[in-house]
Amino acid sequence: MNFCSHCGHTVRFAIPEGDDRPRHLCDECGTVHYQNPRIVAGTLPVSGTRVLLCRRAIAPRKGYWTLPAGYMENAETTVEAAARETREEACAEVDIHGLYTLINLPHINQVYMIFRADLTGGFGPGPESLEVALFEEHEIPWEELAFPTIERTLRHFYADRRDQRFPLHVSDITPEDRERYFGSA
Repeated sequence: MNFCSHCGHTVRFAIPEGDDRPRHLCDECGTVHYQNPRIVAGTLPVSGTRVLLCRRAIAPRKGYWTLPAGYMENAETTVEAAARETREEACAEVDIHGLYTLINLPHINQVYMIFRADLTGGFGPGPESLEVALFEEHEIPWEELAFPTIERTLRHFYADRRDQRFPLHVSDITPEDRERYFGSA
């Protein structure tokens, strides 16, 4: 950031008085520009014993499979964001049961919030998906999943489904986890 979005003057990067980390500061108008993590909200849509996945039509990881999820917008709840992303990516309506996985990715300033949901009708590819399909557990394209968050969510789901208990799973993914998943670049 070079200029203040409030007054247009140049900003400096420093620790504000009473704070503990550097921020962009405007000495002209006094604005402190905070940068916060992005929330990715989505669903794990289930139909009977099958899970709905979308093959990505956009970067990053174009051509890889994912759960319908994306960035939360201002003025919507996490549940509204998850339902909207499911409609946009899979042209699907869902009945959302509750938060299932909350996965922190502090190295890229993201928090994933995936909700368990039942598919309530049909589905099809939206503009961000090449195709959308239902998969039994043994059919999941594990080597073609787009993100470690998706693999982690699916593995929790299949383990929990055996006991029919679906607790909230909170975890972190670190750069080392990404390297194990994607290999060294």
